[in-house]
Amino acid sequence: MTSAHRTARVVRETSESSIELELDLDGTGVADVATTVPFFDHMLTAFAKHSLTDLRVRASGDTDIDVHHTVEDTGICLGQAIREALGDKHGISRYGDALVPLDEALAQAVVDISGRPYLVHTGEPAGFEFHLVGGHFTGSMVRHVFEAIAFNAGLTVHVTVLGGRDPHHIAEAEFKAFARAFRQAKARDPLVTGIPSTKGSL
Repeated sequence: MTSAHRTARVVRETSESSIELELDLDGTGVADVATTVPFFDHMLTAFAKHSLTDLRVRASGDTDIDVHHTVEDTGICLGQAIREALGDKHGISRYGDALVPLDEALAQAVVDISGRPYLVHTGEPAGFEFHLVGGHFTGSMVRHVFEAIAFNAGLTVHVTVLGGRDPHHIAEAEFKAFARAFRQAKARDPLVTGIPSTKGSL
């Protein structure tokens, strides 16, 4: 089984944002993230750390209007980079499942590197989507990020909030659960020969 690192670089330029993103799926969790959206930087750093993905992001955009474009476009680039770095998915575990607490918050994530984009996202408390975490990151953006990653990486993702009161804790538990599940799914499994699918492709 190859030991070569699975890496990718994606650049995206639009009238709303400018993104440059590099990742190494076989890294150690080193993050160098600057999106001009501080709470999102915190979440991407947590994703890198807990998925053991080296991640470098430079992003800017029309945050004077809203953080939406910069955050969502960064999620799109992260998904595209994951898809590129995974290559033909030879020898991966494919599935991952994680249950992660953060104080009173508890989130579960399940990831299938399926090639079929799908997101099921449930359990956030009523009003969470309207809360400004850190005064700038709207709670609704959590789902947008997972949608952008799942649809551009070709992942089936289920994220469920099982409990929580503090919006910061809820969002961070979700990102960490996703990271831990993705870490399992992307891992090379020495027992897997070829592509882990009866179809022969993912």
